[in-house]
Amino acid sequence: MILIHLYGILLFLYVTFRLILPAPLSHGGKALAVALVFLASQFHLCIRLLFGSLSSPELPYPLLLGLSYAFVALTLIFALLLLRDLVFLGLFLARRLAPATRVPFSPGRRAVVLSGLGLTLGAYGVKQGLKTPEVRTTEVPLPRLPAALDGLTVVQLTDLHASALLPAPRVAAIVAAVNDLRPDLILCTGDLVDGSTENRRDDVAPLARLRARYGVYACEGNHEYYADYEGWMRHFAALGLPLLHNAHTILEVRGHPLVIAGLNDPMAPLFGRPGPDVEKALDGAPAGATTLLLAHQPVFARGNAACGVDLQLSGHAHGGQMLGLDQIVAARNDGFLRGLYELEAMRLFVSPGAGLWAGFPVRLGVPAEISRLVLRAA
Repeated sequence: MILIHLYGILLFLYVTFRLILPAPLSHGGKALAVALVFLASQFHLCIRLLFGSLSSPELPYPLLLGLSYAFVALTLIFALLLLRDLVFLGLFLARRLAPATRVPFSPGRRAVVLSGLGLTLGAYGVKQGLKTPEVRTTEVPLPRLPAALDGLTVVQLTDLHASALLPAPRVAAIVAAVNDLRPDLILCTGDLVDGSTENRRDDVAPLARLRARYGVYACEGNHEYYADYEGWMRHFAALGLPLLHNAHTILEVRGHPLVIAGLNDPMAPLFGRPGPDVEKALDGAPAGATTLLLAHQPVFARGNAACGVDLQLSGHAHGGQMLGLDQIVAARNDGFLRGLYELEAMRLFVSPGAGLWAGFPVRLGVPAEISRLVLRAA
């Protein structure tokens, strides 16, 4: 988590020296702008020291929304500023070759345009990040799927991140939308909550109303480890949401066995628990049975493909959250970002997720979704 604090310092220094100080403002105006930028850049440090934890900011909704938006807007201003400087570097080099080249816009006008664009994009991105996600249907052809299971519907819920910023009413709306689909299976792939059972109990309560013909199953994510892991495992079980820890269950569906397996998160060893073990998860599963694997992070998908898995469901990456940033996120997830991937005989589906971490609640060009998958016999 130290990286987020270093990033905040970088934001502050770059925006201060490349935007505020060159701007035609009074000394008082510059001092005020610098102070506001510093406060916005240190949002996460303030949360960590004063208002809960980075994984679970505990602030009244309006204040948390305002602070989150300020950090998002500052990030976008920084990105636009960096892009501008790269363009001007190119113009500078071009001017050395062609002296007639001129740099457009005055410093004052550039500051206004960049700030206004960053603030506007930030407001739109936060609004998109917090709205109730829509249902998106994807057909998934599986080479080994029996014809009798053709058309089986699976709803994947991942990365709900129930929190003070994404509270019970939003979770209830998502649950209602899922139940309206009347799915055969509901599979949850981690990061369902941010915070302790004491603070978030009411926000996850709607999950108890999830209903599917063949049941609801889940695996853990990395955020479950950041606050009260053992408490959440007990509470999810009480909600009727069993988690599969390097284990599987076997369902009888339309006369055929269907294996649902779940992996521990790669974060687990840092907290004294076993890491993901696909061989253990599938030990004892009937040979040749269609196997669906729940793994919050997609990073080990290539190895899982060699273990007889038909479909792996993952999340974690949030689809990259916004265009541009998504390629950085993909690089940190073995190239897997969002959508359907073909890995030899296995298919991997990475959902963009239904929620966001409250520390960076923005979506630009990468909408959240409730993922409805229709399995097809290839």
